[in-house]
Formats: sequence, C-alpha cells, structure tokens
Amino acid sequence: MINGFKEFVLRGNVIDLAVAVVIGAAFTTIVNAIVTGIFNPLLGVIFDASSLDALTWTIRPGENGDDPTVLAYGAVISALIQFVIIAFILYFAFVLPINHLKNAAFAKKAADASTTDAKAPTELELLADIRDLLAKNSAS
Repeated sequence: MINGFKEFVLRGNVIDLAVAVVIGAAFTTIVNAIVTGIFNPLLGVIFDASSLDALTWTIRPGENGDDPTVLAYGAVISALIQFVIIAFILYFAFVLPINHLKNAAFAKKAADASTTDAKAPTELELLADIRDLLAKNSAS
C-alpha cells in the first residue's frame, strides 16, 4: 500500500501539478496586486469612486442600527478583470506556445512517417530480391 502511494507521488504528473499550483498561487498574487493597485483606482476614477471595490448599490438602508443591505458590484467587476487578465496571460504565455510545439512535433512525426513509408520496399520488391538472390546462389 505504501509502495503504491510512493509510486503515485513520484510520478511526474503529481510533481508537475504541485509546481503548477505553487506557480499559479504566486501568479495570482501578482495579478491581484496589479488589479488592486492599478486597475481598480483607475476605474474608480472613471466611475467617481475611490476604488472599483468601493462601487456599491444600497438595496435597503440600515434601520434601527441594522447594517444596510449592499450589493458590491465593484468587487464583481474587479474579480472579472482579474479573471480576464489571468486567462489572457495563461493562454498567450502557456497554451498557445505549447499547442504550437505539439503541432510542430506532430507535423515532424508525420513527415518522418511519410518518408519512412516511401523508403520501405514493397512486398513484391522484397520477393523479387529474394528470387534474384536464390537464383544467384543456385548458379554459383
């Protein structure tokens, strides 16, 4: 049972996944800092707020000391901006180059296979060579 777990953990996919999670967490921190520090204040200026996260809509005001019911649509817009930035960077930094490399490797493999097939003699040619060798050996 322990050996099976050891094989599972030492398999390349698990280690690659662990590295990807750590890099993804660091990348998310960077994107969050950019969105919070740059995009939110700029969009807040456009929408006349201190920050994008400050954009809210009060659905029900607080009564008798209750907290008001607030819809924080600025936070949703901020999360959407973060998602779009992360998706954009991941696509152009990782997915597109990897797909390009896969397609190039597939094209090379297909080209190698076609040249190998073109060089391989047919069954009829092999039989003719065998016949010629047998005829040569019997004549000697």
